[in-house]
Amino acid sequence: MGLMDKVKAQATQLAEKAQEAGKAGQAKLEQVQARRKADSQLEELGRINFEARTGRAAPGDEARAVELVEQLRRYEAEYGPIERGSSFGDGGSSPGSSSSN
Repeated sequence: MGLMDKVKAQATQLAEKAQEAGKAGQAKLEQVQARRKADSQLEELGRINFEARTGRAAPGDEARAVELVEQLRRYEAEYGPIERGSSFGDGGSSPGSSSSN
């Protein structure tokens, strides 16, 4: 194999690795965005629950709560269960991740 063939083969390998790294980075970005959205949904669901329990429920809150629960179920189906007490916004571990607080 000539020098140019070796250089071409190495360049191809590097391009493939760069493409894989780009895909992994995109997947991680999508996961972080999904966690943040789920965190926001949990916060809104908590607000709705609090207002309902303190007699301050607004019209449409029950329907919105049902919608939020369904969205969070879809999140769990894709990313794993949301752990009790976890907060995505505090830099803690995310559901389904192997890191710990």
